[in-house]
Formats: sequence, C-alpha cells, structure tokens
Amino acid sequence: MRTKEHLDSKYNCRQEFQIHDEILKTNYKVGRISDTMPEHYLVQGECFMVQDVFSKADVLKTTAGFGAPNFRQVQGSLPLFGMGQPSVNGFKQVLQKLQAQGHEEVIFLCVREEPVVFLHKDDDFVPYTPRKKENLHENLHGLKREESAESLEITIRKELHDFAKLNENVFYVYNDIEFFRDEPQKMSISCEEDIHVTEEVFKRPLFTMPKYRYHRLPLPSEGAPLEDDFDAFVKILRSGDKRFSETKPLFQVIQKLINKLPNGPQLLQEVDHAISLCSEMHNIKEAIYENKSKLEGIGEDYQIQGSSTKDYFLKRTMQSLERYFYLIVFNAYLHEQVSDEYLAPDLLSTVKEMKAANFRRVPKMPVYGMRVRRSCLTSQMKRGNTDIFVGESSGGAGAGGEPHIYTVREPSNVDTRVIVPSTDPQLLQKLETSLSEAVVASQKWLEVTLEQDKQMKMFKSVRTVQDIFTEHKNSHQGLVYRRIPLPEYSAPREQDFDKLLESMKSTLAEDSHSAFVFHCSNGKGRTTTATVIAVLTLWNFNGFPDITDDEIVSVPDAKYTKGEFEVVMQLVRLLPDGHRMKREVDMALDSVSETMTPMHYHLREVIICTYRQIKSAKSEPEAEELLLRSLQYLERYIYLILFNTYLHLEKRDSWGVLSVSGWSRWQPEPAFTTSSIVWASPSSKTLGTHHWPGCVTDGNDRKCSRFL
Repeated sequence: MRTKEHLDSKYNCRQEFQIHDEILKTNYKVGRISDTMPEHYLVQGECFMVQDVFSKADVLKTTAGFGAPNFRQVQGSLPLFGMGQPSVNGFKQVLQKLQAQGHEEVIFLCVREEPVVFLHKDDDFVPYTPRKKENLHENLHGLKREESAESLEITIRKELHDFAKLNENVFYVYNDIEFFRDEPQKMSISCEEDIHVTEEVFKRPLFTMPKYRYHRLPLPSEGAPLEDDFDAFVKILRSGDKRFSETKPLFQVIQKLINKLPNGPQLLQEVDHAISLCSEMHNIKEAIYENKSKLEGIGEDYQIQGSSTKDYFLKRTMQSLERYFYLIVFNAYLHEQVSDEYLAPDLLSTVKEMKAANFRRVPKMPVYGMRVRRSCLTSQMKRGNTDIFVGESSGGAGAGGEPHIYTVREPSNVDTRVIVPSTDPQLLQKLETSLSEAVVASQKWLEVTLEQDKQMKMFKSVRTVQDIFTEHKNSHQGLVYRRIPLPEYSAPREQDFDKLLESMKSTLAEDSHSAFVFHCSNGKGRTTTATVIAVLTLWNFNGFPDITDDEIVSVPDAKYTKGEFEVVMQLVRLLPDGHRMKREVDMALDSVSETMTPMHYHLREVIICTYRQIKSAKSEPEAEELLLRSLQYLERYIYLILFNTYLHLEKRDSWGVLSVSGWSRWQPEPAFTTSSIVWASPSSKTLGTHHWPGCVTDGNDRKCSRFL
C-alpha cells in the first residue's frame, strides 16, 4: 500500500490517499530469450507472448478471402467447417461469409486448451499465446483442468496490463520466432480494453446474431480426447436452442386466469421461468403437454392400473394443469404481500429553496430528480426550459392534503407504505381518486403521521398527484406528466425501460430543449435509476462527454466501489465493447450522484455497503433481507449496463423498431447461471424474475459471498 499527500494552501489542510491496488513488482519475474535481447516481465513467471499464427501456417491461403487461416468445409453438402485462429476482424469476416451462404444458425466450438489473448494492433485485435523459452514454436499443452482456459486468460490479461503500467504502457511480444528480425516488438497497452480474451471475441456475436451459439470444449493437442470430452460434445449438440422452440398454446383455463389477475402475463412469465430453473428432473409445464399428447394419441382404449387408459391420462393431465394453475395463483398472492416503501427525510436540504425534498440536477443536463411535493415545479419553471416532462416512479397509492403528500399505511406499521400490486398507471390513479373521495366524504377526524409527530386532522379537500400536476399544466402549457411505476429495489422491468424511452422520445420530438424531472416517494433509489436512464438516453441522442480517468479511490477493496463485481465483469466480457458500456454507465451514475453525498446513495457503493451490513444483522431473516437487497441493487446495475448496450446496438433510428422488451427476448440464453448470482431463500418477500442475460435468479441457496 502506498500513500499520497495533497496540500491545499488555501485551507491549510492535507489530503491523504491510500491506494490499495499497488502493483507488487516482487510477484513478477523477468527474463530474456537471448543475451542480445531486452529483459522484460514474463507471463505466469516463465512465458513469452508469441503471435499465435504466422503467415506460413495458412496452407490453404484463406485468410484474405475468408478471414481465417485454413478455412474449409467438409466434402459434400454438410454445413461443417473448420479453421485456424482468426483475429477479431477476421472472425467477423467468417461470420459474414457464413451468413451470406444462408446459415442462420451457427454453433461455434473453440477446441483450444491453451490460453489465447488478443492484443490491440492498428484497427484489429491479433491473437497471441504464452509459450515457454525452451519451445517457442509450441503452445502450452497438458494444462491442469482445475483452472479453466478462460480463467487463465483473464489472469494473463491482468498480468499484461500490470507489466505495461510498470514499463510506460509498453509490453514486448514476438512475431518472428524463426529469424527474430526486429524482435521483440513493442506493444502499446494503456488499459485492459487493449486486451481481449477468447470469450469476449467469440461470445459477443450473441447480441447481433439471434441464432448464434458459442462453446469452448478444450481438447488435447495430441492424442485422443477423453471420454468426458466426448460426453461434453454430445451434450452440446443435444442442447439445441430452446429460445426458438415452438411456443405452445395456453390452456383456456390458464388464459382466463392471467386475464383476470393484475399483471397476469408477468405472473405467468415469472412462474414459467421458475419452473425452467427447477426442470432438471421434471418440468411441471411440459408434463401437462406430454400427458395431453398421450391422451390424444390413444386409439383403442385399454385398462391400466385398474382404470381405462384415457381416464388415467386425463387424470394425469388435469393434475398437472391444476398444479400449474395454483403456482400462478400463489405467485399472485406473493406479489400482493410485498410492502417495502419507507419514509425519507430531506437529506439534501432543498425544501426551503426549491419547495421539494432531495431536489438535484444532473450537472450540465436538463435532468432533475426529487421527492414529490405540491409546489415542486414553481421555481424550476423559471430556469428557461420551454417544456417539462415529469415522470413519477412510485408504485403505491397516495393523495395530497395541504401542505403535505399522504400515503396509506397499516396502523401497526406506519413506517411501511402499502404497495398496490399493479404497475398500471390508470389503476393507480383510479385508486388514488377513490381514496381522496373517501377521505373527504368521511368528514371525520383522522390520525395522520408526519415525520415529526402524530396529529388529528379533518380534510376538506384532497387531491391526487395527477390533480396537482393538472393545476400546474394550466399555468404552464409545456408540462407533461407520466406515471411509470418502478420496483423499489430491483431492476426496472423491460417494459419500464420501454415506457421511459418512448416518453422521452415523444417529448424530445416536440421540443429538443425539454427538461426531465423524475420523482418517487423519497427522491432516492427509483428517482436515481430513472435519472440515470434519462442521462444514458440523452447521451446516446446528443453524444457522450469525454470519459475521464478513474478517480483515486481511498477505500479497501476499491474494485467493488468501482463496480468490478465478478458477475458484472463476466457480462462486460460478453457484451460488444463491454468495457465502454460499463464505463459510460459508471460515468452516468457518478454524474447523477455527484451532489448526493448526504443521501448516501450511489448505486455501486450501496451494493457493497448493503452486503457488508449482513455481518451486523441481528437475526437470520434480517441477514437474508440484506443479502436480497444487495443482489437486487446489483441486478439494477447490470440492467443499466444492458440498457446502455441496447441503445448503442439498436441506434436511435431503430429504437422504435425493436423495443427493449423485444430486444431482451431476442437475445441469447442468460449468460450467467445461478453459480454466478445466488439469491436469498424463497421465504424472502421478493425474488427477481427478469430474463435479460446475467440476471438469473434462484431461491435455493445462500452462498452470500459468491458474487463478490
């Protein structure tokens, strides 16, 4: 650990930074190939980085035409191809050739057991492999299988980055190991993005080719594959792609049920996803169709277990259908029991000046966040914005009585708001209108709880939040109000992103100088999330600011504060230009949270801070709740990165063609399994059930440290 000091003459104070990620030179070894060559650091303590493919290796001369050395198809008409190691641009060329030949579905298998990294060279990334001094012409082989090639590549990438930082951003590689002309070559490495690993290169087409699949099946370079290798190969071929299987029609009774339940399609989707996670031995939903198929396939009836065959399979079908029915009903019940909204004070002390709690502006942008209040817009309207879009992200029912906003609470728990199990803005507005009318019609003294004390109050007039903004609209014609309820802790749903994006697009189409104001009950979590979504959207419209260097982080485990969680970095390696996608989200979070230090809410920090509170939990349920909260915040962070990727990949002109919801369904199977994100026990109040890559949830395990 090293210490830096900064002196401030104006205030006569000293600022001290402790940097915990100091590169330990003693951990690395140096060496040289010959006495005439420079000495430099060695990968894994003994290896030199050698260009993977030399020109003479391309016997078939296919690199220029197809993008990869020795690219060929088996004789006959079978769509089976083989090739040597291409560069990143070469691999893109291979995929384009296959698509041009009409191959919509492509299964790519990398059978290399040795680690490969791709270094930035001109406008391409060229493959290099670590090799030992005594045999520079052969790749490493016979590696221990305890550590996967993917993990070793990530370790090597970090080593190369460290070596470059220790040598003015330069590392030595070897291209000509035959005659060693002008060797070694200097390779510039300024950041980890200058180095790609195999997973990044070959998995990223998942986001641009819907029927592309990638697997790595390490095979020995010499001798026969092991029996386990054959088994793994067969499993890959059998797995298929379930995303493109034919959608089976719903039974009429299930269709009627989801039509009657609030958010019925979402409840059904959540149950289906839960079933798929637990389907290794038995799939409850598939059992219905299997029994029904057997029932329909019976020709001549016969006896089985004392009854007719048709009666037997009819009973089995009905039992399976009943089980599926009640799982959906039970999921609806769980949604109704959730209540997790809390009171929050004016931590930013903005009520006096701005007439709204926790009011703040994103620096240099017309994007604002706040806690809702009646006169919240009067000051802001004087700032020169011709149109103002106000988005509300609260999910409960509330009403306003001068001069406060009130919400319904249980008498035994006034700190917790009653959440309506619906995301339908019209239904929420209808409930609020009914509530306000009932309060006025009662003409009774009602007990109200303020942040300071309890009072008895009789209301002569009560208005909903919609009523309040309607009044303001009469005096400011440019005001637009939308209600887009977001989850309190977990990531927004795909349709929430669609609603926010569509609202912003329509507002900007009318006036490109519109201001956007978001609010929830406390002006913190959901407001911050909506604000970050708005910032990313505007940046994709108008251009991104220059990305600044990472700040010095003076805390232990600084990588977590920077959002470098294991599952996030897995996602970054999968996404096209993933490092930039994450960095842009981090920049948006930093800009939104720049003025929010008193609120102690910065998404990256709250993930790890909530997790660390588990150690001081007073009970097991409290520990489970904290674990769940931490993982929900992590899920929110992942979704923001995915949303930014959507904005980049689809581009602004086609955002309306393919919605976020459609894009998420179009994407590949989840990139991470429950071994990457492990969730709290199913007894917790809420479990995430989103289906974008990287957000698989599970309710059977409590390995709290798995995601760190």
